[in-house]
Amino acid sequence: MPRENLNDLVAFLAVAKERSFTRAAARLGVSQSALSHTVRGLEERLGLRLLTRSTRSVAPTEAGERLLRAAGPRLEEIEAEMAALSDLRDKPSGTIRITAHDHAIRAVLWPALEKLLPGYPDIKVEIVIDYGLTDIVTERYDAGVRTGEMVAKDMVAVRIGPDMRSAVVGAPSYFAKRTKPKTPQDLTTHACINLRLPTHGGLYAWEFARGGRAVRVRVEGQLVFNGTTPMIDAAVAGFGLAYAPEDAVQSHLAEGRLIRVLSEWCPPYPGYHLYYPSRRQPTPAFALLVNALRSRR
Repeated sequence: MPRENLNDLVAFLAVAKERSFTRAAARLGVSQSALSHTVRGLEERLGLRLLTRSTRSVAPTEAGERLLRAAGPRLEEIEAEMAALSDLRDKPSGTIRITAHDHAIRAVLWPALEKLLPGYPDIKVEIVIDYGLTDIVTERYDAGVRTGEMVAKDMVAVRIGPDMRSAVVGAPSYFAKRTKPKTPQDLTTHACINLRLPTHGGLYAWEFARGGRAVRVRVEGQLVFNGTTPMIDAAVAGFGLAYAPEDAVQSHLAEGRLIRVLSEWCPPYPGYHLYYPSRRQPTPAFALLVNALRSRR
């Protein structure tokens, strides 16, 4: 149906329901003469008289009654759905799917969600822990959380955390039997706890930099995990050295459960970013989440 026919239909239904051009014009916010002209144009296109007019009243003809019964309820349903969409703006709802590292969840995602969700019970959040470089479009995620240098250039990236540093740590019991490494290359003689990256199927190479010089070291050890938390637990238990976010091991360092080495080789790097497709039209619920995460910076 051409758009002008739909507008004319709305005008006719208003007059047919109100049984008055005057009241219908007031309801639609148009002049009475403009409304009369609109209805007359619809009648001319249909080749049928839809309203019987007199000096004192307006009533639908047989054709008008049929159109009123057929179209009236359908337009009411559309109006109800439009009102429901407006409610979504005022009362955000729906499910948000996010992929993130376990450390990102603890450090930035959960603290924001813990404050946001109680006020919006109709918002549901599904978080999938994944250390791979997931294609969030193909896997149907709304967003992902990764450090700044890992975000693809075709994504919208929103900074949600401060710069970060990595830390190489080991337990006092481990260093009681080993000499502390002085350079990244010394790690090849140590028992190290590895992280497997599912995207590439390989083990993560520990990254260092100093004085403009970047170094990547492939380490060996008894244990391989695919998450930060078990790596740190294994280091605390004395099974080797772990390479983890500085803030994740801070309490262990402060209480003497872990000892840090090679700190001068671990410069800051861009912190966590929330990223999502540039063509994505954010829902009210997603916009709320973005604002909650951004405000924590």
